[in-house]
Amino acid sequence: MAMVEKPVRPLTGWHVLAMFVAFFSVIIVVNAGLAWKAISTFPGLEVENGYIASQTFDSEMAAQKALNWKMKPVYDSAADQLRLAFTDASGQPVTLKSLNVLVGRATEASQDVHPAFTQTNGVYVAPATLAMGKWMMAIEARAADGTLFQQRIDLYVNR
Repeated sequence: MAMVEKPVRPLTGWHVLAMFVAFFSVIIVVNAGLAWKAISTFPGLEVENGYIASQTFDSEMAAQKALNWKMKPVYDSAADQLRLAFTDASGQPVTLKSLNVLVGRATEASQDVHPAFTQTNGVYVAPATLAMGKWMMAIEARAADGTLFQQRIDLYVNR
């Protein structure tokens, strides 16, 4: 039985061009898809104007440090509760004038929530059902005299 040889097709400039176009087309499509996903899920800016925000940063930070508060967050996955314990320098619970908390993922805004906290025995408690993973909490609390307390923390949920 004789083997039949297949004719070898030469590699021409058109073949090389087609390979380059196909290769770079795949790269461009993947990059465009990743860029669209990054832009469509990004929650936005932290501040409208960084220069304006920097003008009052030092005085606001000094006022917050003068409060000498400590804040301890706890997420109880069994009870689906988020607890924030604010204490002063002597370890006593702090009564806040106002409290605004944003809980969400660090990279997208689709799961952002603003839990409604109530004070119970010196601890602020809110119902919150958080899925497993890393969460971000942006906390803004006001003291009785109006001093702003801000803190951004990461929270890890291990159901």
